Amino acid sequence: MEATTTADVPAPKGAVQRFDRLFGHIVEAIAATIVLAEIILLGWATTARYLLHTPLVWSDEVATILFVWMTMLGSVVALRRGQHMRLTAFVRKLSSVWESRANAFAMVIVTTLLALMLLPTWEHVEERIISVTPVLQISEAWREAALLVGVVLMLITAADKMLRASSLAQIAVSLVVLAAVFGCFQLAMPWFEEIGNYSLLIFFIGLVLLGIMLGVPIAFAFVLATAAYLNFASWVPISIVPGRMSEGMSHMILLSVPMFVFLGAVIEMAGLAQAMIAFLVSLIGHLRGGLQYVLLGAIYLVSGISGAKAADMAAVAPALFPEMKKRGNKDSDLVSLLSASAVMSETIPPSIVLITVGSVTGVSIAALFTAGLLPAFVGMLALCVVVFIQTRGEDNSQARKIDGKTKLKLFIAAIPGLGLPIVIRTAVVEGVATATEVATIGIIYSIIVGALFYRQMKWRRLYPMLVDAASLSGSILLVVGAATAMGWALTQSGFSQYLVDLMQGVPGGKMGFLLLSALAFIILGSVLEGVPAIVLFGPLLFPIAKLMGIDEVHYAIVAVFAMGFGLFSPPFGVGFYLACAIGRVSPDDVIGKVWPHLLALFIALLLIIFIPWISIGFL
Repeated sequence: MEATTTADVPAPKGAVQRFDRLFGHIVEAIAATIVLAEIILLGWATTARYLLHTPLVWSDEVATILFVWMTMLGSVVALRRGQHMRLTAFVRKLSSVWESRANAFAMVIVTTLLALMLLPTWEHVEERIISVTPVLQISEAWREAALLVGVVLMLITAADKMLRASSLAQIAVSLVVLAAVFGCFQLAMPWFEEIGNYSLLIFFIGLVLLGIMLGVPIAFAFVLATAAYLNFASWVPISIVPGRMSEGMSHMILLSVPMFVFLGAVIEMAGLAQAMIAFLVSLIGHLRGGLQYVLLGAIYLVSGISGAKAADMAAVAPALFPEMKKRGNKDSDLVSLLSASAVMSETIPPSIVLITVGSVTGVSIAALFTAGLLPAFVGMLALCVVVFIQTRGEDNSQARKIDGKTKLKLFIAAIPGLGLPIVIRTAVVEGVATATEVATIGIIYSIIVGALFYRQMKWRRLYPMLVDAASLSGSILLVVGAATAMGWALTQSGFSQYLVDLMQGVPGGKMGFLLLSALAFIILGSVLEGVPAIVLFGPLLFPIAKLMGIDEVHYAIVAVFAMGFGLFSPPFGVGFYLACAIGRVSPDDVIGKVWPHLLALFIALLLIIFIPWISIGFL
């Protein structure tokens, strides 16, 4: 699974080129402005409530409206840049001719789906005109119109990419195939009614898997399956899909996603991550395998700041890999450890997946933040054992031992960076700020430290970072919205009750259920990634765990760790390929070296399952 770039698409010429450039600049500028406005608004709201004791009662409502607009515009930017989550492993194995045809077919599916969703989205916005928001007393259409604008702009973007990347013959053949499939589904409607819920296998497994294998972005594959099911196998209007997507994307807690994505970029630019790494190197870098231990420790610390795995790996790898290579370490071994360290840190707050779990299941985010530290430490210890075994013969004769005076200087330099995770966790646990607002505190803190202490702030990079935050968040949150709509359709079909009955009958009681859940989340994490997997199945499985007497925090940690394991496991885990891209190593060279690390993490997962105290001992 990977993101393509605009470099993959031939540049348009003349007037079309100027329109494309202007269109992109306008959408990116508006999206970046909204991200900045959210940061200012949340910072202002936190200050007014905690310091001035005059809470802004309207701030959450305004933030939510802006958030939905940012999500949809960010989705447009992500589509334009090719940054939506998609699986390309199957398509890339085809010949160049068939790969081109598959890519064209995938883009035709996206374009056609967006065109078909125009009318249902318009109907949804019309229904919301008469409803008003509780505080501001303005029409909810101001918020819901973001979906319509987003669909229109994504349709323009998708059509543009389709026409530039595909031949007219490919487009025509793809449209004929789609029309034939539509006709077959139309004729099969009586049969779908006759087989009842077995039709779910066709729509939510068959269509989703087919779309993903063709390279259709995951969010669009979810929407396609949901809309097809409602149209061909139920009496529910398709206009319910935009409404459920909006509901899934409107949770205030999810606003922390773009905030933490931007925070991760800021700490890298401000120099906080580099200072912490330099201090860790001074402590144990001279030991055999010392830099590998530093990498694990650095990922543990940085994860507590950024909440985003891509930001974690991108901040740590460039600072350590050159020296590690000098000591004789192979690129493939380094990337393998980097990928495994990201699995270990999935439960470290403020993990975006933890925040998503709290949002969709109602589990306390403060409790999840507290619970996630020790399981990650157990995972780190398991990886340290592998490092110890693998580096027994490492040549560290040229490693320089740092004197005490230099260590003290590096420690003083690292204090601001080391203090940020403490500030973030304390602010959430003590109730100073919500999980959404605390990212703003981290951003302000990092900018001040970077400007005054490290003097590394590159102000020209702020605008591209705001655009990147909007784009990445849009790609994540569109999946959340699409998965919410799919989950609603599954619930309405009666599937959830069937799943409850099935899971309650698992042999082995609580432990059997936990083991089966872990296996399920490993598979889901490798195919769907953590966020869509938890949004889709969290509301279904968490109530079952509660009925069986399993602590919901323990179950959440097991689910998140298992999804992280799947996310960074080849051959499907997108995180594995992301680590290879950051380390600039072919996945073919790494795939044979990652298994000892994954075995250690699997043992750590079993410990977390069988010893609940690891997750809930400090609650």
